[in-house]
This record gives sequence, structure tokens and C-alpha cells, in this order.
Amino acid sequence: MVTKGLSSALSLAVMLIVIPSHQAAGEDAGDPVAGRALAQRWCDTCHVVDQQQQRGTSTGAPTFAAIANMKSTTAMALRVFLQTPHGRMPDLHLTRDEISDVSAYILSLKR
Repeated sequence: MVTKGLSSALSLAVMLIVIPSHQAAGEDAGDPVAGRALAQRWCDTCHVVDQQQQRGTSTGAPTFAAIANMKSTTAMALRVFLQTPHGRMPDLHLTRDEISDVSAYILSLKR
């Protein structure tokens, strides 16, 4: 009986740990199609956001493909970066969903 109780407790503990982590990851996944549309609307003035775009109008801004292929680029790194104002980048006040979408789009460009 102790073994059965311990087994049930372990199963419950695993469910409490694994399920919320999985759900949180799913919520942060974002929509790359929506992210591309946002990037074309807000980011392509300075960044090359897709292959069809010839160049950004600002010098020195990395392409989205270059950002995607940096070793340091992760969903979490993009989230933090996009929530933090930067000197050369305008503070766009993106929502959580917009940040997730733009991040998903950038990560979709990884080779």
C-alpha cells in the first residue's frame, strides 16, 4: 500500500512539473506567419526581414536571417531583447503575442 501511494504521488508530481512546462512552451511558440507580417510592417525600415526584400534602409542593422543564425539566438533571448529598449532600435511596445510571433518568424529563418 505504501508503494502504491508513493507511485501515485510520484505520478502526480511528474504531471505537475511536466504539463505546465509543456503548456508554457506551447504558449510561447508564436505564429511565424503573423510574425513575418509584423516584421514587414514594423522592422523592414532598418532590417532585411525576408529574402524578397533587397535591403534595409538603415546601415548596420543585421538581417533577420543573420539574427536567426547567431548561436546566442533563442526564443528566450529574443523575448528579452524585444522587451528591452535599445538606443538604436525604437521601442515598439509589442504585446507578448506579437513578441512571440516575431520571435517565431526569426527562428523559422535559422539554417
